[in-house]
Amino acid sequence: MKYINITRAGGPEVLVPDEGELPSINATQVLIKVAAAGINRPDVFQRAGFYPPPPGASDIPGLEIAGEVIETGEYVDWPPKGARVCALVSGGGYAEYCAADADLCLPVPDGLNFVEAAAIPETFFTVWSNVFDRGGLQAEETLLVHGGSSGIGTTAIQFGKAMGAIVFVTAGSKEKCRSCIELGADLAINYREQDFVEQCNKVTDGRGVDVILDMVVGSYMNKNIGLAAADGRIVIIAGLQGFRAEVDFKPVMRNRLTITGSTLRARSVEFKAEIARKLKQQIWPWLESGKIKPVIHAVFPLADAAEAHRLMESNTHTGKIILSV
Repeated sequence: MKYINITRAGGPEVLVPDEGELPSINATQVLIKVAAAGINRPDVFQRAGFYPPPPGASDIPGLEIAGEVIETGEYVDWPPKGARVCALVSGGGYAEYCAADADLCLPVPDGLNFVEAAAIPETFFTVWSNVFDRGGLQAEETLLVHGGSSGIGTTAIQFGKAMGAIVFVTAGSKEKCRSCIELGADLAINYREQDFVEQCNKVTDGRGVDVILDMVVGSYMNKNIGLAAADGRIVIIAGLQGFRAEVDFKPVMRNRLTITGSTLRARSVEFKAEIARKLKQQIWPWLESGKIKPVIHAVFPLADAAEAHRLMESNTHTGKIILSV
């Protein structure tokens, strides 16, 4: 099969098309003929040498795919051969064929094609796990999403609004802010021109925000703490400004704040399978009705994975970047 090889740690140029053997599957996995694969920030970190795959996972980058099941393991009841699925994987997505745990496969939602379906797993699993399971977002609460125009951000906006929350976002340009408002955000703050703490406090009459989804950390940490409402929850999923910050814990104690965070890739199949069940029950009907949708910015051929990574690192995109296999 053809796949994308990380030849060494480095920039996008180290992503090179290569050929190798098809992956083997175990008794609880399926082999998928990949039609499309999503690009995610962890892929960039892996390529740069900062985010190695967990033990037993493929060295090939790519955490989400969509395609057709062509082989099933001995203990797999679903999906069957021929099923159109999207799947969360721990690696191996940038390839013509990929092994996936059967419990982490979901049917391609009615009305969506493979490119759209490939934009779903990584961001949908991540947002559900962190905004709802860890952050406990409820209807009529406020949610602030940093990086509102990212794949995570565009998903979180739609999930939050569908659940009846009030959604604020930060983004880095007027165009990105406009896109977030069009997706349903109640307030979009251009962080290059405005202070997000001031703007959020203005619209909440100083009450603050119930749940903050943060992928920045660094200088944002104390701002997030200062903005969080009483009993607020700050959920960290990445650290684009680094993971170290000097924190004043007085407001944490005074306002009974919860600061938490998670990574998804190395979690157990059982843990991720539970998220898959929740998505199938709660989110899939919204996808099939058109209430929410994956947002696609650009689609590249598999061989142009390096160009896709350059686009991601430019931070000029809104929504997902997809490889068409």
